[in-house]
Amino acid sequence: MLQHQPTQQTKNKNIGKHYELIACQFLIQQGLVFVAQNSQCRLGEIDLIMRDKQCFVFVEVRYRKNANFGEAETTVTPSKQAKIRQAAQLWMISNNLNIEETEFRFDVFAVTGKNQKWIINAF
Repeated sequence: MLQHQPTQQTKNKNIGKHYELIACQFLIQQGLVFVAQNSQCRLGEIDLIMRDKQCFVFVEVRYRKNANFGEAETTVTPSKQAKIRQAAQLWMISNNLNIEETEFRFDVFAVTGKNQKWIINAF
């Protein structure tokens, strides 16, 4: 009987989910409140949406096995940041939040090897 081998894309999704869970648990321990995970829209995806008191926090989770090609947080490029901003705006609109009156920020939770870093207000 043939065994189904997971594709690289499936492995990467599983790795991503694993580190999103680690990030979520860490942020909850820091006092943030979970709102949503993997919020998708036509412009992209937001890994985690949390709340820090009245502030909505859109979190990009990044992982790299090692720093041979740079730290994980360096992969959040300006174009990736723009996509996250647009996805966050659409999420707020679809949840009837007034963008002008809603406090929000963008954080990055980066894991490089065994080191993790929470960058508040990353962009």
